Amino acid sequence: MAASLPPVYETVVRMLREAIARHPDREALVCGEERLTYEEYGHCVAAFARELESLGARGQRVGMVLANSNDMCIALFAAHAAGAQAVPLNPIYTAHELEPMLADAAPQVLISAASMEAKLAPIASRIGITQRIVIDDLGGAERGGRRLTALRGVGGEWPTPPRGAEYATLQYTGGTTGRSKGVNLTHRAVATNISQREARLPTSPDGERILCLLPLFHCYAVAMCLHNAAYCGGTLVIVPRFTPDAVYDLLGREHITIFAGSPAIFTAMMAHERFSPERLRGLRVSYSGSAPLPASLLERWESVTGAPVLEGYGLSETGPVLTFNPLHGVHKPQSVGLPLPQTELQIVDAANEEQVLGVNQIGEIRVRGPQIMTGYRNRPEETAQALRNGWFYTGDLGEIDADGYLFIRDRKKDMLLVSGYNVYPREVEEVLYLHPGVREAAVIGAPDERRGSLVKAFVAFREGAQVDASELDTFCRTRLAAYKVPRAYEFVAALPKTSVGKVDRKQLR
Repeated sequence: MAASLPPVYETVVRMLREAIARHPDREALVCGEERLTYEEYGHCVAAFARELESLGARGQRVGMVLANSNDMCIALFAAHAAGAQAVPLNPIYTAHELEPMLADAAPQVLISAASMEAKLAPIASRIGITQRIVIDDLGGAERGGRRLTALRGVGGEWPTPPRGAEYATLQYTGGTTGRSKGVNLTHRAVATNISQREARLPTSPDGERILCLLPLFHCYAVAMCLHNAAYCGGTLVIVPRFTPDAVYDLLGREHITIFAGSPAIFTAMMAHERFSPERLRGLRVSYSGSAPLPASLLERWESVTGAPVLEGYGLSETGPVLTFNPLHGVHKPQSVGLPLPQTELQIVDAANEEQVLGVNQIGEIRVRGPQIMTGYRNRPEETAQALRNGWFYTGDLGEIDADGYLFIRDRKKDMLLVSGYNVYPREVEEVLYLHPGVREAAVIGAPDERRGSLVKAFVAFREGAQVDASELDTFCRTRLAAYKVPRAYEFVAALPKTSVGKVDRKQLR
C-alpha cells in the first residue's frame, strides 16, 4: 500500500494549471477545425469558472449534458475550478432517464446543448433548476446557445482553488442493473488515481497525442483521455461521434500516439476496409476498457498495429482505474493486469465475503485504496452494502494468478447456475470468438425448469460467413464441458450496446 507514485496534484485544476505554465503554446485541444493552445484552454477554463462561481456553484453541483467537444472539456475543468462538483450526464439519454438523475443531483447550474432543449427545458422547470447555460451545438449562436471556446481571449484570475477533501465529481453509474446511482468522488481520489495510472502506463512529456472517441460524460474517457492528456501536457484530439472512417482520417492527420477504445470500437475498426498497418503505424499504445476484450481481437489488433493493447479494469466507484497491464512489463491476454500502486485487491468467497481465496480461485473482487468513492449520493443503505470494513465490494467475479494478474470472469449477477454448476458467460464467449466466422458474441442465461438456467448465445457473424447453429455447437463441444455449451443460439446483425460500448445484457434478456 505504500508504493511510491509519480507527482500527485491536490486537484485536477492544479494539474491543468501546471500544464499551462509548462506548455502555454502547445496544442491542447483539437475538435474538427477548432484548435486551442494550453494558454487559450486556461483562459477559457478560468473565465468560465468565475462565471459559474458567480452563479452560486461553489460547494454545489454543476450538471452538464453535452456531447464530445472542446466545450465539454472546458466545462468539466471549469466546474472543478469553481469549487463545484461536476455532474456529467449522458446526452443520448431520454428525458425519462435524465429526470431522476437531475432530481437526485439537484444542480445549481445546468450546462446543456441547444439541440437538447426540447427534452431538458421541461425537466429543469419541473425540478426547479433556474441557472441554465445553453451551449451552441447547432452551428450558430443565432440558433440558441453560446460557445465556451469564445472565452479564449478573456482569461483573468482563477477562482480560489478547491481542496483535496472536497467533492470533485458526481458520476452516475450506467443504470443497467436498476436505477442509476450517483458516485461521490473527492478531488484527492481523482487526482491520486491519475498518478496511479501514470505509474503503470507512463506517458511521454514530449507531447502525446491522445484520440478521444469515447464519450466524455463517462469516467473511462475522462481518466484515460482528458486527464491523461493534461497530466503529460499532451494534445487531446476529440471525435464528436465515432465512425471508423472519422477515426481513420484522424489517426494519420493528427499523428495519434495513444488510442483508447472498447471491444465494440476495436471490432468496428477491424471490420473496416481501411484496417491496415499503414493506417495505424503511428500508434505507441492502445488501451481497452469498459468491457472484456476477447483475446482474438487483442491479438489481431496488435499484429497489425505493432503496438500493444493494454487492458485494464475499473468502475465509476473506484476513481475509476483499479488495474492495468503494464506498459513496461508482461501484459497477459484476457487479463486486466496488476493492481495499481497503493491499491489492494482480494478475491473473496461469493457466499462468505470474509473468506479470502487463493491463487486461481474464482470469487468476488473487493478493493481498497485512496481512489475509492466516499459513497453513493442519497443512498445510505446501498453505500453501506458496497463499502464494508474499509473494502469496496465490486460485484464482479474474478481470480488472481500466481503472478498477481487479475482475470475478470463475470459480473456476480451474470453468473449462471446450470444443473448445479457455475457457468461464467465470458468463458463461453471467449470460445465463440475463436470461431473465424464470429464477429460478436454474448451469452446470457435463459430460464429452464429442469436445469435452472440454460446457456443462450447471441451471435453476429463476419460479413460473408456461412455458419449455422450445428457448426457452432460442434465447435463449442470440443472446447467446453457439456454443461457450458450453449443450448440455444440467436443470430443477430449486431449486439445491442450501451452508450459506452458495453454489451447491453439487460436488453438481450
